[in-house]
Amino acid sequence: MSSLETVLQILSWALIISGSFFVVVGAIGTLRFPDFWARLHAASVTDSGGVILLLAGMCIQAGLTLITAKLLIIGLFLFITGPTSTHAVANAALVSGLRPKSFETHPNSKEIKSDKENEA
Repeated sequence: MSSLETVLQILSWALIISGSFFVVVGAIGTLRFPDFWARLHAASVTDSGGVILLLAGMCIQAGLTLITAKLLIIGLFLFITGPTSTHAVANAALVSGLRPKSFETHPNSKEIKSDKENEA
């Protein structure tokens, strides 16, 4: 095994492990966060980042082959559909009446009025 192959192996496994870490942290965040909006944010951001890192590591592992082209197509598909589906879920929740928490817990809550105070 040449030194270039060793470097590529280390780089690809570093990307795969860091992508797996992002996905696991996102899953834990989805379980731990208090409300729908925080959970949706945790799931979408870490999922996109984790998938990009995982696919990059797998592309390096595969080399320049047809597998790499397929992985890039899968990555493009996920890169487009992930944020789109997150936006669709958030929009559906907002339209159905699920609102984000008001600014009651915001540190500057005296300066920022919540929606209920604005209606009054």
